[in-house]
Amino acid sequence: MTRPRTWLTTALRLVAGIAIAVPAALLLGASPAAAHPMPHSVVQLDLYKDSVTARLALPVGDFATASGIDLTTVKSTALPAKSKAIRTYLAAHIHPTTLKGEAWQVTIGALSLSRTEQTSTGPYRELVAKAVLTPPPGADVRHFTFDYDVIVHQVVTHITLVTVRQDWAAGRVTGDGATQVGTIRLDIRHMKVPPLTVDLGKGSAWRGFVAMLQLGANHILTGTDHLLFLLILLLPAPLLAAGGRWNGGLAGPRTALTRIGRITLAFTVGHSVALAASALTRLQIPGRPVEAFIAASILVGAVHAIRPLFPGKEALVAGVFGLGHGMAFSFVLAEMHLSTGQLASSLLAFNLGIELVQLLLVCLALPSLLVLARLRAQPALRVGGALITATAAVGWLVDRLGLPNPVARAADSAGSHTAGMLTVLGVGAVVAVGWMLVVRQRGCGVTELETAVGPAVSGGALSRKVAAAD
Repeated sequence: MTRPRTWLTTALRLVAGIAIAVPAALLLGASPAAAHPMPHSVVQLDLYKDSVTARLALPVGDFATASGIDLTTVKSTALPAKSKAIRTYLAAHIHPTTLKGEAWQVTIGALSLSRTEQTSTGPYRELVAKAVLTPPPGADVRHFTFDYDVIVHQVVTHITLVTVRQDWAAGRVTGDGATQVGTIRLDIRHMKVPPLTVDLGKGSAWRGFVAMLQLGANHILTGTDHLLFLLILLLPAPLLAAGGRWNGGLAGPRTALTRIGRITLAFTVGHSVALAASALTRLQIPGRPVEAFIAASILVGAVHAIRPLFPGKEALVAGVFGLGHGMAFSFVLAEMHLSTGQLASSLLAFNLGIELVQLLLVCLALPSLLVLARLRAQPALRVGGALITATAAVGWLVDRLGLPNPVARAADSAGSHTAGMLTVLGVGAVVAVGWMLVVRQRGCGVTELETAVGPAVSGGALSRKVAAAD
């Protein structure tokens, strides 16, 4: 009687083994892509002198599981009704301290809902919350313990990435991209969420200064509107006005250089004064009127390049309009919420970066401007360039008054082609200098100048040009 039972037991064990082994093999051999990846949270830190601002990006699905606050179908307009519960939950799960264990103050600020996408997760909704973390007086904001378990305390597979987006003392000022500090997740062995120790090093004022210098240089280099305004004012600088037109002949080389220098200097003084005044007094200036003013200034400069509106007063106009451009520059510094010392250093470095690049671009454009004024095609090239500039200015003006348009988008995109712009200016400068050297080596006689200049320049103007050149 025992033999049949032995065979039956063996058969049952075999079936049970197969039932366990097959699913296990399928799970172990499955491709990682077969699993459904879940979005993670992101905490971005912005460091200031006396506080740290944290931007929390939380997937609403996992947030609902952990907090019991369902936001999956809530519209942005209905979010305020749940804001108190959200802030209470977040404040209960964010506890930064000094390395000695002294508690920081946590203030939960603005809340919003948005749609986003992470690699391989597909689009999803997220809750974005801003938290201000304030340490005790005298505590170091660069070294602290970040005790944080939002969502992670309930969703064991959830991960929080902690990054630094802005850190002036470390030279991170643009806010583009972020440096990862660490991750926060459940420790499965101890079933706890260990706090993250944030160590951002020492930092230095020099690194902040250099970063702001680079930011200023990049801002003017990619700021198509600022460059266009300056260049369009410089375009007719080598010309003389007569009878309401640019047909009074050519200014002498010294006169042309003096005009270009005065226009550039006046623009520099104008935007430097406005930048310093706006930044140091921390004026709250609305952005849209200032940006519209800049677009209008470019339009005025373009019209002036076609028909002289204020001949001989270009430097004054550049200084006045430069005030508006300086206010626009100050918006960059205002967004950083720097301390007074950092702001003073940043102001100097940022403005220095602007001036260095501006000087470089004027030096590259100068030979081409001087040669262009002496070509037969000068009127057509000048008017054509002014019309293109005026079109961009109108597009910007309409866009900044609240009507987006493709002209403004195309003009803005030109700022992303800085390498091409520098190449064109550089090649133009080399060709222009070569042309002037060739003309000078040939003796630069009146006959040769007449051939080079063409009939657009009258004999009297040509005589004045030769006299000025001598």
